[in-house]
Amino acid sequence: MSDAEQTRQKILEVTADEIHQHGFKATSLSIILNRCEISKGALYYHFTNKIELGYAVFEEVFVPMFLATWQPALDDDDPIDGLCHFFTAMCNEMTCSEVVCGCPLNNLCEEMANVDEGFRLRILAMQENLNNLIVDALKRIEVQLRDDLAFRQVAYFIVATFHGSTSLSKSSRNKELFQQVIAELCLYLRRLKK
Repeated sequence: MSDAEQTRQKILEVTADEIHQHGFKATSLSIILNRCEISKGALYYHFTNKIELGYAVFEEVFVPMFLATWQPALDDDDPIDGLCHFFTAMCNEMTCSEVVCGCPLNNLCEEMANVDEGFRLRILAMQENLNNLIVDALKRIEVQLRDDLAFRQVAYFIVATFHGSTSLSKSSRNKELFQQVIAELCLYLRRLKK
């Protein structure tokens, strides 16, 4: 990896951390410059403005990280069990700081979807991608599932419930609420089977 590529990667990583800690609007380019130990010119060599940098963080850091966390559960021989294990493990492993900070991708989506059309379109594409992954996983075990299921609606419900539980946990600073909602989500998932 060239020096320029390494610098770009460091900018993305630092910016992702700043956005997670403070939100996109409150993220300071000055702090990013200081943390990366680079000049303004070096930053603008890679990104023409803050919004372009935000898009890059969303597409290159948050989305791949987010989808990668879901993928093993969806690749499981039984994606229902895979999702329940994934959600339960998250409940058990979530630290207090993660409860307070919330999911970086979810936070950015909540903050920017209604503010910037570029973010809204990227968020929509990411949501469609995740929804399609869940639908594909459910279709693999379709013969084991109830006949009355609309897979796209089920997938959106799973994602909406998961994101709602992380938002609830963050706003209340209460991990127990997250655990309760996830337990209910797992009951719902298991009832999808015949």
